[in-house]
Amino acid sequence: MEAARTVFLADPGAPISAVAKEAGVGMSALYSRFAGKEELLRKLCHEGLSRFVAKTEAALADDRDPWTVFADYMGRIVDADTSSLTLALAGTFTPTGEMFALAERANELLEALFDRIRGNVRADLAVHDLSLVWELVAAVRTPDPRRTGQLRRRYLAVILDGLRAEDGIPLPGPPPSWEEMNDRWRAA
Repeated sequence: MEAARTVFLADPGAPISAVAKEAGVGMSALYSRFAGKEELLRKLCHEGLSRFVAKTEAALADDRDPWTVFADYMGRIVDADTSSLTLALAGTFTPTGEMFALAERANELLEALFDRIRGNVRADLAVHDLSLVWELVAAVRTPDPRRTGQLRRRYLAVILDGLRAEDGIPLPGPPPSWEEMNDRWRAA
């Protein structure tokens, strides 16, 4: 799965043979586990979504002050790098009903966490603004993974400062809806 992640984040259109090469296995080994590229992409994204759900559940169970929980959670999501999968793979394969159900669960959990932090974040921030914040941070990439992590954390800190509940310039335009976020996963 790590080889698939590496290959498809670098080139979403790469053939499945590139994954076999990166993993150091033959094509038969790959096909013994996955019927094809689409199934491999589904598994990769399902695992990423499962990580997101687990980290959101952990944040909801955290009883520290809401801003600390929120800031730590945002960092853990950035470190998990699940948004890179969204950036690279949304719309490139057909998700299963199970994946859409898990995405709905992730949405419910994120909304519950967002409800807990209201009053700690700017009033005009909406829950799905967070999804796009993670994607903005995930777009920061260098050839050095360690440096990428440092820069992502740096720019997350800048963004978190702008999300705090203080008087600021009103955000232009409406926030993204759940439908807009979810529809990106439907193949064009």
